[in-house]
Amino acid sequence: MPDMPHGAHHIANDAHGQNFYAIDRQFQDLMSLYMEPGLLAAMTPHFDRLGALAGGRLDELAMTADKHPPVLNARDRFGRDEDWIDYHPAYREMEKIAFEEYGMHAMSHRAGVLGMARPAHPLVKYAITYLFVQGEFGLMCPVSVSDTSNFIIKRYGSEALKKLLLDRLLSQDPATMLKGTQFMTEKAGGSDVGALETEAERVGVGADGVERWKLDGQKWFCSHADADVAVLLARPRGAAPGTQGLGLFALPRRLEDGSRNSYRIVRLKDKLGTRSMASGEIILDGAIAYAVGDVGRGFKQMMEQVNLSRLSHGVRAASMMRRCLNEALAAARSRRAFGRAIAEYPLLRRQLMKIMLPTEQALSMYAFSADAMGRADEGDKDAANLLRILTPVYKFRACRDNIPVASAALEVKGGLGYIEEWVTSRLVRDAQIGTLWEGTSNINALDVVQRAVGKSGGHKTLSAALKAKYEQSGALPGQYKGLLGATLDRVERFVEAVAADPKQEKRSRMAAGALYHATTAALMAWEGATLGAQGGDARRLLLSRLVIEHRLSPQDPLSISESPWEKEAMDLLLDDAPVPLAKAVALVG
Repeated sequence: MPDMPHGAHHIANDAHGQNFYAIDRQFQDLMSLYMEPGLLAAMTPHFDRLGALAGGRLDELAMTADKHPPVLNARDRFGRDEDWIDYHPAYREMEKIAFEEYGMHAMSHRAGVLGMARPAHPLVKYAITYLFVQGEFGLMCPVSVSDTSNFIIKRYGSEALKKLLLDRLLSQDPATMLKGTQFMTEKAGGSDVGALETEAERVGVGADGVERWKLDGQKWFCSHADADVAVLLARPRGAAPGTQGLGLFALPRRLEDGSRNSYRIVRLKDKLGTRSMASGEIILDGAIAYAVGDVGRGFKQMMEQVNLSRLSHGVRAASMMRRCLNEALAAARSRRAFGRAIAEYPLLRRQLMKIMLPTEQALSMYAFSADAMGRADEGDKDAANLLRILTPVYKFRACRDNIPVASAALEVKGGLGYIEEWVTSRLVRDAQIGTLWEGTSNINALDVVQRAVGKSGGHKTLSAALKAKYEQSGALPGQYKGLLGATLDRVERFVEAVAADPKQEKRSRMAAGALYHATTAALMAWEGATLGAQGGDARRLLLSRLVIEHRLSPQDPLSISESPWEKEAMDLLLDDAPVPLAKAVALVG
């Protein structure tokens, strides 16, 4: 190879410039399994275009917006408290792609987005999220909170409130569009929502039929701080303490006459990651807000938004891990050291597998969870019960996995990975927030164990749904079905024991993780066998076996023995060629 100026050919490649849909065969394969063929055919051109944007223009805009964070202006030149936030043009262009072109905030709630004759199936909605976030993560918070605010107002708002807000909240026209958010955290209460101190005083019902309240207090961590409408919790004066006394309200940034509402953005947070997006502190000083639903059931209503956001966080983690895997493979295959591509060295190959395995687990969880949500939306109660446990399980483990995956991808890149000219440093920074937003790992693990398992028996619903999939597969060997069944049964017994004994709360995270690993092992076995039986790629069956051996089986950390099948499986998984079903079955049998 002739020398390039300054030796630039020695620098490892990155994934920028690729079409993130076209190169993601695993995503394409899962869509072919889970999505109705006609819908998939209609959506494929949109997926392809967004994949090209995510790897190209969107990626460039994200890099620029990250380096030019938003700026808060407290007062105008006349000294009026007209606080506003200036954004770099790169951020505004990303908003245009997300809100105007793809209607990501509206597609779940009305027909017409991307030419769809009905609201988007969750598989479509989260597929768009999965592709978009590979280019830009920070803006996905405003998109998601707009989406979930629309859900809350559409479901619980009075007819008068919906008439006032909903058409504009669901618009893709920048001249009329309102963007939404949620303001939850206060100094007194983050995870302990019932400790919040914001008070609400009823004003009365206006001529438009909308019930208005005045709010006083502070919100401490407000992402999308300058949204047009913020859904938030406050305690009506005289209401009961704790979560039972909380009401749900919609806070407009501007009142009907165009004047600023009586609250102020007093500071923007200087954050580790998600730098493109404005998070701030809010002081409410008699701000007008609209009641959303029954003010005595605010917390329960808001929890539906939280669960939607948790599922979105799982998908976002899957997306960022895919970008990490793409970056790690691009670097490992193009960087040479000691005469060989570094992807050829056994130790690095093992590191690549530690990136690939959680990436593929999170992808399977997205498809399975979105499919369950679609059925739940159609009134399937079993699917709703299944989604209830899947959501916190997914959010808990995928967001945690995202952190070591991002760090490992940075390490594959080497010293350049630490430099802000490359995407890997931003991936490491942004990965941290998934374990904080919408509940820490502890909160989500407790939700899994104490509520979804302890109160609802959701683990049995989950196990039954998984067995219904893989047990009917004629392509899976009976011996491996037996291994999957025994693994699921062992996990069931463990999580039941943890849920039944308050002294075992300390094992809640282990229980939630075990449910995640058992679920993904079963799903990938079914997926790999089904795709392989259709003449496609059966590699997910190999990934299933790796999950069982490395996530759910005892390991001696000082043993130098190695499963004889594992090296061959790793070689197949790190090669782009499809894995035949017969080969996969022979290796896992």
